Amino acid sequence: MNSHAIGIMVFFPWLLFLVVYLICGTVFRYSRPEEYNRIYFAGVLVVLIAWLLAARSWKRKIQNDPYRQPSWLLYAAVSLTLALISGTVLGDMNFSYHTQPAHNIENLNVYGNTTGIDPSFTKGQEIMDAGRIYFTESAHLDLKKSMTFKNLDVYCVAPIVIGDKKLPSYDYWAIGTNCCSSHGSKFSCGEFANPHAKAGLRLMRDDQRPFYRLAVQQAEVSYGIKAEHPLFFEWMQDPSSVIVAWQEDAYRWHIMSILGYFIFNAFCVTTMVVFFSKLGRYY
Repeated sequence: MNSHAIGIMVFFPWLLFLVVYLICGTVFRYSRPEEYNRIYFAGVLVVLIAWLLAARSWKRKIQNDPYRQPSWLLYAAVSLTLALISGTVLGDMNFSYHTQPAHNIENLNVYGNTTGIDPSFTKGQEIMDAGRIYFTESAHLDLKKSMTFKNLDVYCVAPIVIGDKKLPSYDYWAIGTNCCSSHGSKFSCGEFANPHAKAGLRLMRDDQRPFYRLAVQQAEVSYGIKAEHPLFFEWMQDPSSVIVAWQEDAYRWHIMSILGYFIFNAFCVTTMVVFFSKLGRYY
């Protein structure tokens, strides 16, 4: 096997991984869904062609010599398959953990960044499209009305209020998972102890929202309150810094995944070159 062929084996699977990873791990899949589908289908087609060539080579060589098996074509098919799967899995993970939350939050509106939202005055129904909310300086968590709902994880909620007065509807709730006791006391989610925390980052996980809603319903019954249009937020001082952190984490994940897979693929090719050279099987 010559150096050009080895170079192809080093770079081609990595390039497939790179393309699949980037379309799966970035907002490309949102902004250009049709192109995303076409590119991904092309990647699958490349893998299928590689397997067809490997199968044809195996059939031809097994007829000539039953003890000789295809080597590099088979390795190419396996390598390209692994590149496709790895690019899909790692790209989807980065998208789910970092890219998608930041993208979804930025597509929602910001409220109260100039004057602050008063939970006793502004109803949740009025700002259902909120991604980030900045409350007035007098807003705080009413830890005495915290509640939980347990379903494997413990889903914790505490209302965001103004002073000690009872609100006609408790529509703003700080939330967290596994950060309070199972009986609803000792709410310690987010920056609950930070006196400068007066803002919330909207919950974006649809799979968790029903459990937080059930916790709020239990709070309504236990404390005799109403929550007509509850909105769920992570309580913090600076929601924008969290979005920046997601974006930075996504970028770091990009670099580590792309460079890491190149090193991994180069190592595999080197190993196969040594292995096949010992057997004298360069075909």
